[in-house]
Amino acid sequence: MTATDRSIELIKAAAQAAADKLAHDIIAYDVSDVLSITDAFLIASAPNDRQVKAIIDEIEDRLRDELDVKPVRREGEREGRWVLLDYVDIVVHVQHAEERVFYALERLWKDCPELPLPDDALATRGKAAEHAAAHGVEDGATQDGAFS
Repeated sequence: MTATDRSIELIKAAAQAAADKLAHDIIAYDVSDVLSITDAFLIASAPNDRQVKAIIDEIEDRLRDELDVKPVRREGEREGRWVLLDYVDIVVHVQHAEERVFYALERLWKDCPELPLPDDALATRGKAAEHAAAHGVEDGATQDGAFS
């Protein structure tokens, strides 16, 4: 099974919204073969809590206005370090750059195929790791993929 056309449409719109708000390291995975609860994950990050919230707000507004879809769940907004939007077909994770490097979600989903994204989203790669390194944050994952 692969992600549906609708899921891919949602991912692309969410990725473009994130890029428009200057998100870092936008990536999407087709998780439909390994999870039954959703088709795809979009992961993005930002250098501060305020920007995390701005990215989430833009994604939510864009998907509601352009594709007439609202999240069924929104978690983590109060802290602004890792906010999740659950649209059933897709799940969006926007993390503070430090959490992004520490939790390394990409390692969990590295065996899943990446989904195509708009060019603006692809141009954001490498920014979260640069920010975390500049602020002395180390990757929390060990060699075997477990977290310390």
